[in-house]
Amino acid sequence: MKKTFPLTQPKLHPDRVLDAVKHEIRKYLKRERRKPLPEGVEFLDFDCRFGLTADSAETTPLPDLVRKIDAAATAGATHVYVELLSKPGQRPPRPEPVEPGGATVANADAIVSVDAAISPATAVDNTASGNTH
Repeated sequence: MKKTFPLTQPKLHPDRVLDAVKHEIRKYLKRERRKPLPEGVEFLDFDCRFGLTADSAETTPLPDLVRKIDAAATAGATHVYVELLSKPGQRPPRPEPVEPGGATVANADAIVSVDAAISPATAVDNTASGNTH
């Protein structure tokens, strides 16, 4: 989506116009995220550009987009330019967690659990004292 949004309209309160702009941007993001993902893509990421005009638009992170629109409206801008382009996103692989004793998840099968080390002969019989739990 490449669009110049007007922030003023003669018959509407400026706050309602600003709400409509934010709603249209969020609606576009939801619509794009609902589309089926291509093979091998984990999620859709967005390249965002924001500025008062298309020529002055600068790259901005998606979470900061609404804040920048609010700031432009507060500063008295009459129009803002927003560019949102979807792109395939890949999450980086998670590092393998390390246990405090130096054991990793990969060799956790080799670690003997405490429950397996207790034999039935050493277990306490709680039923004799009336405790069933």
